[in-house]
Amino acid sequence: MSSYGVTLLSGGLDSTTVTCLAKSQVDNLFSITFYYGQTHSKEVECAKRIADFLKLNHKLMDISFLGEIAWYSALTNPERFPIPKRTSQSNLGFGVPITYVPLRNTIFLSLAAAYLESSILKAIEIDGEKPNMIQANIFMAPNAIDYSGYPDCRPEFYEKAVETLNEGSKISQSYGIDFEVQTPIITMSKAEITRMAVQIEAPIHLTWSCYQGNDRPCGTCDSCILRAKGFEEAGIKDPTLIE
Repeated sequence: MSSYGVTLLSGGLDSTTVTCLAKSQVDNLFSITFYYGQTHSKEVECAKRIADFLKLNHKLMDISFLGEIAWYSALTNPERFPIPKRTSQSNLGFGVPITYVPLRNTIFLSLAAAYLESSILKAIEIDGEKPNMIQANIFMAPNAIDYSGYPDCRPEFYEKAVETLNEGSKISQSYGIDFEVQTPIITMSKAEITRMAVQIEAPIHLTWSCYQGNDRPCGTCDSCILRAKGFEEAGIKDPTLIE
């Protein structure tokens, strides 16, 4: 059996952990980082360093047009919609905050599937691999436990989305190869994710989670609050905060 996979690597703690898991499970792994017009490029630069560290086949894809399409978000339009600041973990996950980027994960998933399908079609139609010996996996890092309430981070979304992908793909309809969307941390707490990252020796010292692109994390955005919660509950010091 030959496994093909795409992992979406944002440069954050969660996607880095999932990418390390994917690397241990997939024969032919491609990592993709999307620049979609977000407020800063620091996380993208971290993703490049992580990919180099892990010796991954890595592609940086510029889809900055998404910022014009999904403009109703603090991450793509911070001048109009400032990133909220918090002083505690209260109210996290209640309601959908302004940092939600409309249908971002839907678009990411579609693009990842298209890239993976292209690689598999070449393997079958050009290289002569047998379809019944191929697996197709997309690795993503949504989390529905300690999260900001994004609707595209719930298990129900991925269950429906993969059905649609397989209904519309050549590898599924012509060759019987179904996409599998792997979301291994979707029901884990941030503390559990942090412990796993340390256990599998993920390069968390290279990760960046903050919605701001400063020299140090702001400590007040949702992402910083959730990351701090995970490290605190796991009893682990965040290496990005150690002087």
